[in-house]
Amino acid sequence: MMTRDQALSLIREHVKQENIVKHMIAVESLMAGAYDELKRRGAADAQLAGARDEWAMAGLLHDGDYCEGVPDEKQGIQIVAWAREKGYEIPDNVANATAAHNWSNTGVALETLMDWSIFCGDSLTGLIVASALVLPSKKLADVTTGTVLKRFKEKSFARGTRRDEIALCTEHLGLTLEEFIGVALAAMQQHRDEIGL
Repeated sequence: MMTRDQALSLIREHVKQENIVKHMIAVESLMAGAYDELKRRGAADAQLAGARDEWAMAGLLHDGDYCEGVPDEKQGIQIVAWAREKGYEIPDNVANATAAHNWSNTGVALETLMDWSIFCGDSLTGLIVASALVLPSKKLADVTTGTVLKRFKEKSFARGTRRDEIALCTEHLGLTLEEFIGVALAAMQQHRDEIGL
């Protein structure tokens, strides 16, 4: 599989907005954290449908083609095509997860825990970032699960947050909303320097 450095280099060839790159790093962090938590809870390898590094790679790549010239129906698919054109190996499970995170446009179904984690977590990372940015310190280290949960319930806060998608974590991942927020927040806090908060 392609390395993280190769993935970041490829992403930066196409995505010029650093905040979108930081979002992908946030989702990468969330995916590794979600994998660890689901594994800890006893999810079988067949359910996880991939290794930890594959989960993280899916998170890192998922918006790598979120740029001019890529139509909505190719977003999540084109990045894998670009990687493979350069000779990088992208496992099919990673390719499916990056495409399925945008299933309403790509038509690629959400099937595995990997797929559902990236789908439910994509918008959650934005809510967590927004929760940090309104603090005086603007630091992820000062955000709590309770703060994010409160903000989740405030529909006027970070209006673009797809709360209905995040809430599917209970049905499809077996994690309560509070648990999923806690996992995502802890994972993002470990990478706060790279995320820039």
